[in-house]
Amino acid sequence: MSETVRVPEINRIVEWLVGGALPQRLPPLIVQDLCDRLVAAGMAVDRMVLYVATLHPNVLGRRFIWRRGRTEVEVGEADIKLATDEGFINSPISKIVNTGRTLRVRLEDPAVASEFTLYDELRQQGVTDYLAQPLAFINGENHAVTWATFRPGGFSRKEISALKAIRTPLARVSEVYALRRTATNLLDTYVGHQAGARILSGQIRRGDTESIHAAIWLADLRGFTTLADTMPGDQLIALLNAYFDCLVTAIHNHGGEVLKFMGDGLLAIFPTSADRDEAEVCSESMAAAREARVLMTELNRRRAEAGEPILQYGLALHVGEVLFGNIGGAARLDFTAIGPAVNLAARLEALAGRMGRTTIVSSSVARHCGAALVPLGWHELRGFRNAEEVFGLADEDANTVAA
Repeated sequence: MSETVRVPEINRIVEWLVGGALPQRLPPLIVQDLCDRLVAAGMAVDRMVLYVATLHPNVLGRRFIWRRGRTEVEVGEADIKLATDEGFINSPISKIVNTGRTLRVRLEDPAVASEFTLYDELRQQGVTDYLAQPLAFINGENHAVTWATFRPGGFSRKEISALKAIRTPLARVSEVYALRRTATNLLDTYVGHQAGARILSGQIRRGDTESIHAAIWLADLRGFTTLADTMPGDQLIALLNAYFDCLVTAIHNHGGEVLKFMGDGLLAIFPTSADRDEAEVCSESMAAAREARVLMTELNRRRAEAGEPILQYGLALHVGEVLFGNIGGAARLDFTAIGPAVNLAARLEALAGRMGRTTIVSSSVARHCGAALVPLGWHELRGFRNAEEVFGLADEDANTVAA
């Protein structure tokens, strides 16, 4: 086994990591750059995998895989369900995350026991030496990086020393990007992607708002007060989650963004942009309404089979100018949308309940989606001087709901 590692170059790699791995700005590019630099320094690294857990309701973490000779780093996300999977629990990654200890296995040695099934898989791929290191974050969490080589004889003493030298600065760089991703995940989850992007860009002062043009989607679950009064709390939460799953899935599938959950209500917008004019966002909001009805129908079918009460909901669609931004008290802000257009949508949603309709659409939306709608007359709406002509879905009769 020849030792060709050039220590001065390894030292420069450590300095590069300590300095923030500039000029790269994306984790996959940092991984690619790091491994390319190690190879250029004489390291016999053929495979590197970086595992970083994340704070997300559906994602356990991210994985970055570098292979020598590949032009791109492979990026994947692990479903949160993996945390309870036996294969993951009994894996090298799980072991070093839980113990904080380094694992090194000389896989070309037939006497080495296959403690994990991964070892057999790596042997079949030609891996001779495998090093798994914990990446300790300052909050006490352990994440992980693994290194593998195909070279007969495995890693040299100098190579192991080099990989130990870069571990701590790599952990610091990984932590910086992990924290930013966690912030993005939390903002996306709790305030929505567009609102989150504005907050991260510095739009955090009370009164920081802008006028945007958007289709407004306002929904409400009918009879929720009665349900809340008669159901155990855990069942009520499960019911709400199933209901919101139907609506949120439809909204996201058509480019909308949920801004707020209000008990059993939901406010979403479909903003116009350089690529999406008013006609398109109205069409997409209408398509989302139709998809939500299909999903609610299927949910109610399952509930009926289980002997559970059918869920009824109301939905209003309108389009107009809204004020989008920070509103609230000095120490507690909400990033939301307000304005007459949102108020009109709220009045239309209440009208849907009185008319026994699942979906009510304003004339502003109807002029872009008229073929799928029927006129329901002119109606006086509380707080508005002029009557509003409203429309309903052409294939929905009065008093029919998603049942």
